[in-house]
Amino acid sequence: MSHNEQAVENLREYIRIPSVHPNVNYDDCISFLRRQAKELDLPLQVVSPVPDKPTVVLTWAGTQPHLPGVLLNSHMDVVPVYREKWVHDPFGAQRDADGNIHGRGSQDMKIVGIQYLEAVRRLKESGVRLKRNVYISFVPDEEIGGVDGMQTFVNTTEFKNMNVGFALDESMPYPGEEIIVFYGERSTWQIEVHCPGTPGHGSMLADDTAAEKVRVVLDRAMDFRDKEKQRLKDDSSLSPGDVTSLNVTMLKGGVQNNVIPPALSVVMDIRIAPTVDHRQFESMLQQWCLDAGAGTYIEYQQKGITEGVTKLDDSNPWWTAFKSATDKRKLILKPIVCPGGTDARFIRRLGIPALGFSHLNRTPILLHDHNEHVNEKVFLAGIEAYCEIIPALGNVPDH
Repeated sequence: MSHNEQAVENLREYIRIPSVHPNVNYDDCISFLRRQAKELDLPLQVVSPVPDKPTVVLTWAGTQPHLPGVLLNSHMDVVPVYREKWVHDPFGAQRDADGNIHGRGSQDMKIVGIQYLEAVRRLKESGVRLKRNVYISFVPDEEIGGVDGMQTFVNTTEFKNMNVGFALDESMPYPGEEIIVFYGERSTWQIEVHCPGTPGHGSMLADDTAAEKVRVVLDRAMDFRDKEKQRLKDDSSLSPGDVTSLNVTMLKGGVQNNVIPPALSVVMDIRIAPTVDHRQFESMLQQWCLDAGAGTYIEYQQKGITEGVTKLDDSNPWWTAFKSATDKRKLILKPIVCPGGTDARFIRRLGIPALGFSHLNRTPILLHDHNEHVNEKVFLAGIEAYCEIIPALGNVPDH
């Protein structure tokens, strides 16, 4: 079997493992990765700071292991599926006549983990040796926030002993020729605005009702949202990650049709652009509460910190090496701020530069969607890209 055929079969086997939420069992993923590590002659370590939430790390030792190493990260878990909406079995990894491989994780992000492994396989077989250690990590629970996955793992002794100097993680597909590169992420705030008011009979026109306060909150929120949408529309240089998104996701309250409730609440999901001052943003939210009326307050269900960004200039030797390698492959990069969230944010919080890169150009965006698939030509081209990128990063001079 050729290298390419073996790589495709490994991807298909990995996709067939239903490491799907909720209540993921990672045992089959670990067994699969143990076999890969044995074939690659790489030591494998399983770290489980949270029971049943394992992180798997394969290590390709460098000739100068004291130097900060390179982390190639991917996550093992995938989001749920609605099987009735899929043309092919979402865990069947069927390859159609056009070379498309169908299955959950084919884009997000089992493909990237296999590309790492297959690139290292080819490099090792070619006799390549790198200065720096290269770590290939497979983490759990990214799709539910990474709290028991990467967020916990980066605080372990095992991670600290790895002495990571730079990391690669995932990005996203793009239908055009460009390849998306994430250099930062927005901060996630999830809030519930509680609006107390005068209760009473549904026939009364009471003053200071909860619904009147909700109306003010919604007006302010929608006005802000419209301005951010307009900014994105008016400036073609901006990507969604450069503006702050706000969406009302739930309205809560009330017990009966003819009863004015004593309280209602509005739940919002907010993703704050990295250029926004969090103190000023919070002051704006507090002003909305004051405008709504007495007693209105915010409950923070999630309040992320300001996320750092990785520099994309000559001051960052990791970026210089990465860009040089992708230029050799004549790849067209599209650097943007990630509109959602990836595990790379936990790396950047430690002051370690990180980029999100998935070789998924000429690919429809089907993350978390029905009928997720990837073309094998795109997958195989990605392996070749990593065969340039990994040595470039692994041989970055000591700085």
